[in-house]
Amino acid sequence: MKRVAAFCLVACASLAMSQEHPPGSDADLATKLSNPVAAMVSVPLQFNYDQNYAGGDGHKTYVNVQPVIPFRINDDWNLITRNILPVADQSDVFPGSGSQSGLGDLTSSFFFSPVKPTDGGWIWAIGPVFYLPTATDDLLGAKKWGVGPTALMLKQEHGWTYGFLWNYVASVATVRGNNNDRPDLSNGFIQPFLSYSTPSAWTYGVNIEASHSWDGNQWSVPLNLSVGHVVHFGSTPVQVTLGTGYFLDHTDTGPRGWRFRFVTTFLIPEGH
Repeated sequence: MKRVAAFCLVACASLAMSQEHPPGSDADLATKLSNPVAAMVSVPLQFNYDQNYAGGDGHKTYVNVQPVIPFRINDDWNLITRNILPVADQSDVFPGSGSQSGLGDLTSSFFFSPVKPTDGGWIWAIGPVFYLPTATDDLLGAKKWGVGPTALMLKQEHGWTYGFLWNYVASVATVRGNNNDRPDLSNGFIQPFLSYSTPSAWTYGVNIEASHSWDGNQWSVPLNLSVGHVVHFGSTPVQVTLGTGYFLDHTDTGPRGWRFRFVTTFLIPEGH
């Protein structure tokens, strides 16, 4: 029995050691990419296809340009900026609306995060999030300015990453010239996530991107699955990710059924 226990301890220790990837290795980059507030510049280009808007034939293809840029404030704190700018092409998303193409509204988050994790290994961040009316078509944006809080907490151990991202945005002003027929923003978002990165730089992930409209009391809840791998284009490390999702809940006018996702993330590690 003692030999069995000793073997199990050695096996667990070997597994833990196998997940301590050399800094700058592909496996190390894959693990860092699972942390939304890692001190590393990255530029994800997230391609999405959503369908069956309002239960009809409406569909939307969009690319979220999502640069993440960290700044070292001092020895104790980092500031991580995360932006999401959609470039969209949609058809019949609203009944009888036809097709629209162009930029959507920009969501810009500023996370203040300690450089070192807590004694328990937790990484946390908090800050403001801003919603900017950058849409080039009235039907691609909300025509509102918005602001609110955002927070993140996660832990990484033995290749696993788990945690959640949360924010809330409320409108503070309407775009000048708008006839004020748009509803005010009062939107919550929570994203619990779980992923596992292997020593060969593969990452398998699952998350829920739950959005809630407090004014309309409606939820949109896609469950997403993904698999990604770090490769190299010349000297540039790139993570390529394929994913799919299914809407567990949906708004009256939003997408439903299956969604499809492809992400290319360009990496600029520290020191480059």
